[in-house]
Amino acid sequence: MDIYLPIAEVSVNWPILVLLGAGVGFVSGLFGIGGGFLMAPVLIFMGIPPSVAVASQASHVVASSTSGVIRYGGQGAVDFRMGGIMALGGAVGAFLGVELFRYLRLLGQADLMVALSYLIFLGVIGSLMLNESLTEILRRRRGEPPKRKDRRRPLWLYGLPWKVRFPKSGLYISAIPPLGLGVFAGVLSAVMGVGGGFILVPVMLYVLRMKASVVVGTSLFQIIVTTAITTILQAGRNQTVDVVLSTILLLGGVVGAQWGARMSGRLRAEELRALLGVIVLAVGLYMGLELFVRPSEIFQLAPGIAD
Repeated sequence: MDIYLPIAEVSVNWPILVLLGAGVGFVSGLFGIGGGFLMAPVLIFMGIPPSVAVASQASHVVASSTSGVIRYGGQGAVDFRMGGIMALGGAVGAFLGVELFRYLRLLGQADLMVALSYLIFLGVIGSLMLNESLTEILRRRRGEPPKRKDRRRPLWLYGLPWKVRFPKSGLYISAIPPLGLGVFAGVLSAVMGVGGGFILVPVMLYVLRMKASVVVGTSLFQIIVTTAITTILQAGRNQTVDVVLSTILLLGGVVGAQWGARMSGRLRAEELRALLGVIVLAVGLYMGLELFVRPSEIFQLAPGIAD
């Protein structure tokens, strides 16, 4: 039951791709992230070129995130004003990231950049999340009182211009930090094929101090706009989006995201963070390991690069 992917120039089993889309969609809805950080390494493991995997699975991120936002939006758990400002920055970041990705492909360094980005970002973020969540779990099991969290927001948030009121998030801060976060997420979306939720969610919680109830839904809303723009730009500028691959992945992603959103309320916050930390760290280490393992084919011509 194989199907040929014209841009990736490989044949893959399409039912496995549907199941993969559903599984990553479930993770997306469960944790409030795009899921791209997990999808791209699996596609690469299946033999799809990294540049095609990164660009093509962005549409799956859009589909699974949209499904999650519909559910969170129905619960009133999305700050559309905050998400809109972050998405504006994401559009700028996506354009910059796609141009950077194009330049790296011309140099023949795109695959190396993808692997390094996964190793550095996922390794650091996964370690921090796992350490914090395990500390909370151990403290709870010992019967110790929860550590008092400092809810004070950084003073620089109040010293910046262009203040905007975000009633849903309980904030009255400058629009510059959310805009900057969006730009950063846009660059990550283009270079790594991720929505950036694994970085945005902690920053929204611990730096911006948004209400926890709206963080996940708002993050997913921003991811929709950013990754949609990234997909269009990647297709137009780099010709690395495989429509067949993208379509198969998003079929499973929409369903999986709904189930993940339903399951998210059944686990403790620290348990969710611990599980996500393990997944993020494992994926980062796997991608980093690829840098030190001798490839089966030492010389390989990447799709879309002329002889």
